[in-house]
Amino acid sequence: MGRAFEYRKARKMKRWGNMSRVFTKLGKEITIAVKEGGPDPETNPRLRVLIQQSKKENMPKDNVERAIKKATDKDSSDYKEVVYEGYGPYGIAIVVETATDNTTRTVANVRSYFNKYGGSLGTTGSLEFLFDHKCVFKIAPKEGVDIEELELELIDFGVDEIEVEEDDILLYGSFTSYSEIQNYLESNGYEIFSAEFERIPHDTKILDAEQRTQIEKLLEKFEDDEDVQNVFHNMDETGGEEED
Repeated sequence: MGRAFEYRKARKMKRWGNMSRVFTKLGKEITIAVKEGGPDPETNPRLRVLIQQSKKENMPKDNVERAIKKATDKDSSDYKEVVYEGYGPYGIAIVVETATDNTTRTVANVRSYFNKYGGSLGTTGSLEFLFDHKCVFKIAPKEGVDIEELELELIDFGVDEIEVEEDDILLYGSFTSYSEIQNYLESNGYEIFSAEFERIPHDTKILDAEQRTQIEKLLEKFEDDEDVQNVFHNMDETGGEEED
C-alpha cells in the first residue's frame, strides 16, 4: 500500500466515530460550493460531487437542502476558508483548515488550543514543505476496466497513485489537477463517491503511547471546534513504537 493510502486510512478511522461532525463539515462545503458556483449541480461540478458524497455518507436530504438554501439566502453570512499551521508537542506539525464567519474568534480558539497543550501557532505557509497537497477521488470500479491500464490513462490527467479499497478505487492526484480528473471521470462514466483534499505528510514521526495520547487530545480539541473542517499532522497513527 502507498504512503498516502496508509496515512488516509488511519486518519479516516479516527474520524468515523462522529457522523454529526462529518455532516457539519459537508454542510459547510456545500454552502461554500453554492456561494462560489451557484445552486445548480448540473453547472456546478464541485456541488455535484458533494451531493453524491453526502448520499454516500447517508447525510439526510434535508441537511443538504438546508445547506444549499443557506448559501442562496442573501442575509446569510459568508464562510471564509483560512488555514492555520503550527507545532504540537514533540515537534509534530499540524495544519488546521477552517471555514469561519468570524476569523477573530477562530484564530483565538486555534491559538488557545496550541498553547494549552504545549504547542505553538506558526505563520501561514511555514509547514507547506512538510506535506503534499492532494486531491483524493473515491470511485466505483467499472466492469472490464483494468486498474493498471486505468492508472496509465490517468497519469496524463494528474493522477499519481491508485489504490483499491474493498469495493472502491481511490485516486490520488495533485491539488491543482482536481478539475481535470473530475472531468475525465465524468466524461468516461465513472461514479464518483467522494472528492476531497488531503495534506499527506512526506514523513511521519513515531511517538510512544503516552506521547501519542497527548497529541491526540490536542487533535480532538481542534476536531471538536465547529469552525474546523480538517486537521492534518505528521504523527504516525499506525501504532508503531520508537526503536531503542
